[in-house]
Amino acid sequence: MTVVTDRAGAADKSFDVLEALVEHGRLADIARATGLPKATVHRILQVMVERGLAQPTGDGGYACGPRLVALAGRVMHAVDLGGRVHPQLDALRVGTGHTVHLALRAGDEAVYVAKLDAGRPYRLASRVGMSLHLHSTSIGKAILAGLTDAEVAEVAGRTGLPARTPRTITALPDLLAEIGRTRRRGWAEDHEENEAGVGACGAPVRDHTGAVIGGISAVALTHDLTGGYDRLGPQVVEAAAAVSRALGAPRV
Repeated sequence: MTVVTDRAGAADKSFDVLEALVEHGRLADIARATGLPKATVHRILQVMVERGLAQPTGDGGYACGPRLVALAGRVMHAVDLGGRVHPQLDALRVGTGHTVHLALRAGDEAVYVAKLDAGRPYRLASRVGMSLHLHSTSIGKAILAGLTDAEVAEVAGRTGLPARTPRTITALPDLLAEIGRTRRRGWAEDHEENEAGVGACGAPVRDHTGAVIGGISAVALTHDLTGGYDRLGPQVVEAAAAVSRALGAPRV
């Protein structure tokens, strides 16, 4: 019985660290969140790194690893196929005529877990399972808007703000100003910041606790953005709220 108990205890600790890793990147913060000794947390994290469930960020911290991101994408894709969010995403696709994405936050990135193509003569490069930057995409900025400015600065400090196009925001003060505008509007905008010639509006998706876990976006070539950002934004916000409710988020 002792062996079984010890194994159960080890599993509990590993799950606690895994859960804390989604919200915290520093070893000390994970230890504080789990109530475990730093040495124990470090040992568990090293195993997770070996298994691809965690990855070092280069500044002494940790983020969700590629295997964990892939698993999250597969789980949420299965949820989508089960019909919990597909109707809401499809309604946005039909209502706007644009390609629609759903992505979940995974540490300092997000990962696409659903994509519904619009009936256009072109296809966007995005695909399910692809990771995306938070600072240069509408979904990413919608996610950042759910954080405090200090938390946004921490993310930027870990990842940098690499230029994806000449229009990418690469300075923290500019990013914080844009996040402020996103909070006031209720939706985020991508003005060819992640891919030249492509624009998007994004809004946050929340879980059953009301926490931001990802976002959705409507995306098109800039000359095809019907009605402009001011018309598209509220449509995306409404769809994101519907997706959130389908995932158990409380009504606000």
